[in-house]
Amino acid sequence: MKQQKSTPLGARTWFSAVFFGLIGQIAWIVENMYFATFAQDIFANSGRPDLSYGVTTLMVILSAIAATVTTIFAGGLCDRLGKRKPFIAVGYIFWGLTIMLFALLPMKAVGTMIAVTAVLLVVFDCVMTFAGSTSNDAAFNTWVADVTDPTNRGKLNSILSILPVIAVVIVFVGLGSLYNSANESNALFFIIIGVIPIAAGVLALFVLKDAPDVKKSIGKNYLADTFYGFRRDVIRKNKMIYVCLAAACLIGIAQQTFFSYLINFLIVTLGLGDGFVIPMAVIIVGAAVFTAVMGVFFDKKGRKHFYYPLLLIMILGILSFWSLQFLEGGMKTAVLYAGGVLMMGGILSLTGAFSSSFQDYLPEGYEGRFQGVRMCFMVLIPMIIGPIISLLIGLDAMGMNGENFTPPYGMFLAAAIVALLAAVPIWLVRKESR
Repeated sequence: MKQQKSTPLGARTWFSAVFFGLIGQIAWIVENMYFATFAQDIFANSGRPDLSYGVTTLMVILSAIAATVTTIFAGGLCDRLGKRKPFIAVGYIFWGLTIMLFALLPMKAVGTMIAVTAVLLVVFDCVMTFAGSTSNDAAFNTWVADVTDPTNRGKLNSILSILPVIAVVIVFVGLGSLYNSANESNALFFIIIGVIPIAAGVLALFVLKDAPDVKKSIGKNYLADTFYGFRRDVIRKNKMIYVCLAAACLIGIAQQTFFSYLINFLIVTLGLGDGFVIPMAVIIVGAAVFTAVMGVFFDKKGRKHFYYPLLLIMILGILSFWSLQFLEGGMKTAVLYAGGVLMMGGILSLTGAFSSSFQDYLPEGYEGRFQGVRMCFMVLIPMIIGPIISLLIGLDAMGMNGENFTPPYGMFLAAAIVALLAAVPIWLVRKESR
């Protein structure tokens, strides 16, 4: 493994990438974890825990579809206009406003309001996703591809992949006390969370700069440009883009098999209650350090050498959570902490690595048009298949455990099996890696 020199990124680029990336992840963490937990708590409080799995699955799947469709069109428009900044700035402002919609929902519903609340949860989630995907999934990710090159994007994407767990710490530790399933309303929590991307959007108007060499799309047909990455001839010509995304897709499915239920797994299944914050924080910090170190090695030594070791680490970490059902006392606590760091560190590192490899193969001037393809592989498919797997496992466990909402250990075993399948596309990525 020989070392290579990285092209330096300026302070402004680093600040913009980390700051606006973090703000976006704070908003996405609320969507990916708190909205699901919020829905589960509402139906538990309303005496309908049976709706928890169904509505959570529906929210995840429909928001994934909304995110993908939005990114396909917004990414094509980014390329057509040759602009990223307006989409990021205005999109973040609108994103914050849509998060505030959840402040309108109560923590307990009765009678027909249960069905109305279920519908509003799904609708609000999709509206918020439209704003977030336009600004973050389409515009911000295209901007990252613009300002990096193959010698430095491993480090930057590894840092960006850490931001979701840093966002979890900020939300849970800094703002988590504002949310409580026993409250009559959690409006203040969603209002404060909504203010954060609004403020960031305003700041982006003054701070963020597009890369100087961004080219406008010269295609005459907007729809043809928008769906460029889905054409058969384009797929044949750029096959490694799709191989990288296939590997990332399997990692994403494995993660989504348990991710929406992780908080309640710690609180209810493991019986940690409010004490779940401490292990969650330790796991997040440990995974962040692990991923940051890997990012440095990616750019110095080459990402291809780390794919299989990271996959093994990730699978062992996931299986450690499944094994918690057989452990007690200090051993159970030790495995929870160590296994959690390996699980999340492996997932985040691989996600950063595959994002970088995907960007390496993007043809110049077409960065925005491939963001919709990325969303199909890294968001849409994982957020449909993963939750369906956990839905089937969860309903089966619910049948055995009565009416209590208790996320089962089995979802981690299923996640490990799915992750193992990623070994096949990883072999191709390593073989063809630049």
